[in-house]
Formats: sequence, structure tokens, C-alpha cells
Amino acid sequence: MRRDSAELMLSAPNDHEGDTAPAFTGSLYLEVADVDALWDAVRDHARVCYTPETFAYGMREFAIYDNNGYLLQFGTPVCDDA
Repeated sequence: MRRDSAELMLSAPNDHEGDTAPAFTGSLYLEVADVDALWDAVRDHARVCYTPETFAYGMREFAIYDNNGYLLQFGTPVCDDA
């Protein structure tokens, strides 16, 4: 996967690892510069888990599923002017 200057490679199990099927629990969380701009770019092309939301812990984020059903979360820190 590639966007702007960020690149992430995902691979399937290979003979050297001895695994017979992918196994992963949890999610992949990626911090991005502008979560709303990314949302606008992917919203019509992805299966959505949740739409952009600002959370009490200081992140604005959304989540989608990849083609294998894994959860990908994207977030941007929010500024607290208080």
C-alpha cells in the first residue's frame, strides 16, 4: 500500500515461516497528516468500520477493512486550544 511518502508492504505466509494461513489479531493503526482528506479519498472505495470521529484521547480517526477483513485505523492528533 502506498500513499504520498508512506509505504507499507503486507505479505502472505511463506514456506520459510512454516505457517499455513495468515494469523493476526488486532488492527493496524496509522497516524496520518490529514485524516479527513484521506477519508474523502477512500470512503467510496472501502468497507467502512466507522466514519471519522474525534475521540476524548485526542485523535480524530476512522477505520476500514482491507480485502482480507483486517481492520485498518487512520488517525490525526487534534489540537486542544483550551
